[in-house]
Amino acid sequence: MQLNRRLFMGGAAAGAAAASLAAPMAHASNHGKPKVVVIGGGAGGATAARYIAKDSKGEIDVTLVEPTRSYYTCFFSNLYLAGFRKLSSIAHSYGKLASDFGVNVVHDWAVGIDRAARTVTLAGGATLPYDRLILSPGIDFVDGTVEGWDVTQQNKMPHAYKAGSQSELLKAQIEAMPEGGTFAMVAPPNPFRCPPGPYERISMVAHILKAKNPTAKIIIADPKDKFSKMALFQEGWGDLYSGMIDWIGSDFGGGNVSVNPDEMALTIDGEKTKVDVCNVIPAMKAGRICEIAGITDGNWAPVNPHTMQSRVDENIHVLGDASQQGDMPKSGFAANSQAKVAAMAVRAALTGSKLFPAKFTNTCWSLIDTDNGVKVGASYEATDEKIAKVDGFISQTGEDSELRKATYEESIGWYAGITADMFG
Repeated sequence: MQLNRRLFMGGAAAGAAAASLAAPMAHASNHGKPKVVVIGGGAGGATAARYIAKDSKGEIDVTLVEPTRSYYTCFFSNLYLAGFRKLSSIAHSYGKLASDFGVNVVHDWAVGIDRAARTVTLAGGATLPYDRLILSPGIDFVDGTVEGWDVTQQNKMPHAYKAGSQSELLKAQIEAMPEGGTFAMVAPPNPFRCPPGPYERISMVAHILKAKNPTAKIIIADPKDKFSKMALFQEGWGDLYSGMIDWIGSDFGGGNVSVNPDEMALTIDGEKTKVDVCNVIPAMKAGRICEIAGITDGNWAPVNPHTMQSRVDENIHVLGDASQQGDMPKSGFAANSQAKVAAMAVRAALTGSKLFPAKFTNTCWSLIDTDNGVKVGASYEATDEKIAKVDGFISQTGEDSELRKATYEESIGWYAGITADMFG
């Protein structure tokens, strides 16, 4: 099915059956409209803010807190690395959320949450009261998971797993590689944002090196023994980039890795190799604000799958990468799907609107080469224990070029649809 803006935006409540009418709660401020604060303006937060504001028809005050004025999507950022997209094409502003939907967009950092008082403190000194709080801060990195690397080294060995300036830096480093040079990636352990992402990135790096630096080599040090779409990627690498890519999984020491940014060196299972570019993607955890709020299990924030409410605090909902929810991957599509469920639950709690059973969907597309797209996806439902996978699909090895091209074109339609759904 070709995904477009109309179909994507119309899917918010598709297939849901009517449930009971929820009674609105008392407001924290005891007067005026109920207040919702959303922290994080990505696929989860922007979508939730927009849907709550749009569907409540002015009955709820919605504030979105996001430090950046231009949001760069991590999805499709790999295509920028290979020259299939311009950086400007993955950059989005929040103007329409404010002008068309009445969302109060605040460009600042959230630095404190008082759950008892139900307030958010901003770096600029302001305090925002809330009746419901939605956290969608994305990911941060777990310190010490790659020996020799921390975020202070990200300019020498970029992660580029938060798009924008890191993406520009990694692209510049790739293009400056000497003839016959070596690109290395330290892949992350599970769970992490966008399971196919590192391997699509390898494909995109191989694509540009094949054209501009065909004798260059790529090394992947991977702590896992398998990865998302493994057969599809390895088929593509063998057919298109033969002899260029060396994947070193856990059986061959891929998890026993250290780096030396000053020497531009990578050591795998005791064997040291000089490299020209090293893309370090460390282990991940929920964005810092979840830790500040005290709602994590150490790395992630457990949620009630029916509403995306925190298991620790029912007045807080957690979306996307930061949540510990069950079977869904950490992806932009997943965050957007979860945001619609949370938005419906928030409106039901605050205005008494109908609450429908939670349904979720996800698809992750990846590009292996020009017009060579593959995908994996599933549908999900909420159980008391977790978001549970109902059924799924995946591209097959050996598909013809027309099908692969159609899959890539489908991803282009999806990108247009989801970004319109997020930002209006």
